[in-house]
Amino acid sequence: MTDELLIYGSYGYTGALVARTAVDEGLTPVLAGRTAEKVERQATDLGLDHRVFSLQHPEVIERQVEEFSAVLNCAGPFSKTAEPLYSACLNAGTDYLDITGEIDVLEAVAGRANEAEASDVTLLPAVGFDVVPTDCLAGYIATELPSATKLTLAIDGMGTFSPGTAKSIVEGLTRPGAVRRDGEIRTVPAAWKTRRLDFGRGPKTAVTIPWGDVSSAYYTTGIENVETYATVPEYAATVMAKTGPLAPIFGSKPFQRAMKAVIDATVSGPTAEERARSSARVWGEVEDDDGNRFAARMRTPDTYDLTARTAVEAARRVVSGEVQAGYQTPASAFGPEFALEFEGVEREDVREFSAVGASPET
Repeated sequence: MTDELLIYGSYGYTGALVARTAVDEGLTPVLAGRTAEKVERQATDLGLDHRVFSLQHPEVIERQVEEFSAVLNCAGPFSKTAEPLYSACLNAGTDYLDITGEIDVLEAVAGRANEAEASDVTLLPAVGFDVVPTDCLAGYIATELPSATKLTLAIDGMGTFSPGTAKSIVEGLTRPGAVRRDGEIRTVPAAWKTRRLDFGRGPKTAVTIPWGDVSSAYYTTGIENVETYATVPEYAATVMAKTGPLAPIFGSKPFQRAMKAVIDATVSGPTAEERARSSARVWGEVEDDDGNRFAARMRTPDTYDLTARTAVEAARRVVSGEVQAGYQTPASAFGPEFALEFEGVEREDVREFSAVGASPET
């Protein structure tokens, strides 16, 4: 597959894992990024070709991507990098993938669905841990209860962070929570609701967060009411709920610059040994208007290791022409069983349910 796949942002923490995994899987992608020294060194180490370009000039990006079958974007924050790349791909007739989990980015990509179909281009964002396991779990439980009108997804085990993930979290401090209600994405306060959920090791407290499935799960399942949760320590739910008034401070340019400088200086991402010890769990539930419910949960390896494997496999299948043109989610492109194809991913049905904590309606 020489010169058929371009990996942009290949020398960041996650991008480097993706590039190495691609080579280990027998692929020969071309590596790309905006910093010549970094991408040249990486390409030399891996024995691959490379390109150097920024995302400042649309005509330059289009010329760079038009020779490839697909681009896999690993350069976050995706609020800055996604639109220049997928717009260039649409103009060039090149398929686009990324590993984002940002709701606004996913909605923007979905908004180009008609253009993608007309251009015979596949737009397939979120092919990493954000949102492959949750998206596949959503697709599975939705098929088990076709009458479902409400979908809830939750994550446990996000304990390790790369610099890019940490910076996305800092940017997210300025944003409110988000849910999908009656088909529309609505803003809600931080930690708007709480639940006690059993991910397989006893009940844990989880609070609503603006996870990417608020966008993607709607397109996968057609369910118009979606909430997403993540586990937190007991005290954290109260702290999170009180940070809303601080959003203007968190969003100020001096604060953002200072926090990202700290991340650059202190965050390197988990080591291979730390990833080997790490795992994550996801939980999902659907409910219909008659109160019928179905739930399942999934265990996965470390989020970064799984991201590298799912992203490379998704890109391989897109390059091979196995995915239809238009906007796709991981589960719509590959089916709900896609996540189970990777070693260490397990799924089980569950029957226990939990009450939702008292929260003000918005």
